[in-house]
Amino acid sequence: MPIRILVADDQEGIRTAFRLILDAQPDMTVVAEAADGVTAVETARRLRPDVVLADIRMPRADGIEVTRALAGTGVRVVVVTTFGLDEYVYAALGHGAAGFVLKRSGPALLVEAVRAAVNGDVLISPQLTPHLLDRAGLSPEETPPGPGDAGLTERETEVALLVARGRTNAEIATELFLSPGTVKNHIAAVQRKLEVRNRVGIASWAWSTGRLRARPGRT
Repeated sequence: MPIRILVADDQEGIRTAFRLILDAQPDMTVVAEAADGVTAVETARRLRPDVVLADIRMPRADGIEVTRALAGTGVRVVVVTTFGLDEYVYAALGHGAAGFVLKRSGPALLVEAVRAAVNGDVLISPQLTPHLLDRAGLSPEETPPGPGDAGLTERETEVALLVARGRTNAEIATELFLSPGTVKNHIAAVQRKLEVRNRVGIASWAWSTGRLRARPGRT
């Protein structure tokens, strides 16, 4: 059975674009659309899609309210937005969102976020990762660990550090001369070895173990 998706966005052009991207995937199908949050919740409760893609700003109910309303129903909500404001990210994740993706992140990340949600993972746009760590107040330890820490290979460590710097999979692939599929496999291996669920978890490990230096102005 394909992954069943409901797209909720108040802009018809965005809904159409998302439908084209998702329906082009062999394992996905858009089963409904909604132009406001209340309709999104009602439709999701009626159709029981696997994933709801919810814009953060919609009439009648926003993406965070949609996330809260569908919590515990088995329907996973991925918030997709133009706005990467701190309060939006923390509120969405705090209410159980299965992802937070910036619209500018591109089609590949949108598709990846849907698959991650179905698999029980939480995907956050790479551009948000360093900023989330700043807000969390994470800082590196005084003494970096040895190269074999956590059982990561040298290549996996390279990938983890680039994830911590907010690089996308495509950017990591270009920098390390790897295929995007290989980068995705490395990230999955890193998450498994570090026992973290997403890119923020990888980045948290990199900063808290001292593998990355604090940026200028950081306290």
